[in-house]
Amino acid sequence: MQLITAQTGPEGKLVSKVLVAQDVYYPGESETKEYYMSVLLDRAKGRNIIVYSTEGGMDIEHVAEHTPELIYKEEIDPLIGLRPFQASRIAYNLGLSGVAMKEMSKFVTALYRAYEETDSAMFEINPVLKTSDNQILAVDAKVNLDDNGLFRHKDYAAMRDESEEDPMEVEASKSNLNFVKLDGNVGCMVNGAGLAMATMDIIKIAGGEPANFLDVGGTANAQTVKAAFNLILQDPNVKAILINIFGGIVRCDRVAQGVIDAYQELGNIRVPIIVRLQGTNAVEAKKLIDDSGLQVYSAILLKEAADLVTKVLEEQA
Repeated sequence: MQLITAQTGPEGKLVSKVLVAQDVYYPGESETKEYYMSVLLDRAKGRNIIVYSTEGGMDIEHVAEHTPELIYKEEIDPLIGLRPFQASRIAYNLGLSGVAMKEMSKFVTALYRAYEETDSAMFEINPVLKTSDNQILAVDAKVNLDDNGLFRHKDYAAMRDESEEDPMEVEASKSNLNFVKLDGNVGCMVNGAGLAMATMDIIKIAGGEPANFLDVGGTANAQTVKAAFNLILQDPNVKAILINIFGGIVRCDRVAQGVIDAYQELGNIRVPIIVRLQGTNAVEAKKLIDDSGLQVYSAILLKEAADLVTKVLEEQA
């Protein structure tokens, strides 16, 4: 079936697998209790932090907004790691005692070890369940692996399920493109995440909506740009494309050649293209595009690029 939930969005998600799990809410249910627990990095302090609450099984943002006093935090010194007294303090703050407290302390210790050994960016267990016979179980979990650590965990990379990912984002990763699909009408191709964010702002100011975040990176060449171009054009909602390249490491003429190659290969491209190339070899890049005979709009300033976006959108309205 096509499952539609708040997480999938209105387009839904095709169900391809079903997980059958053990029922842990067995007799004595009145004695069970759900908790929230996560481990993540506090970038401001440079320390790992365990966030936990007695209010498990619900959205932690809702708890933070309405009952922030029920959220606890335990900072972990990365040079020392989680100390036994910290695990015990977490169990105590959750209101546990006796066997349940000992089991929770062991659970917290194992959770933190798993977070560190897997090079994860986040472990979120919601809910952590105390059963009626004082077992502590992870009933549901969300784990984000740090891509930068995957070279140490090739077995994890092999478990990747591309059917659960956006096909366009999968294709982008194969070309080493940083790509996130959005719901707008203006495709953008940029080098550098900061410039990409600024470009998306410019598109909004111009009256459009970004159709994607796409950073071709600092080592982009004609082949990379061609792959990015093909990716953007797969989106039927795209009404215009803004290419905004500041040539520092990347050479503007390579980007221009990639645009020309893609344009010629694809033939009749249905959407107008606005190109802004500044920096290394920008003059050569402009000449390449001007001599190519392509139907593209050329801009020097970011404001000019924004005005051209407005113009082409109004012409299509």
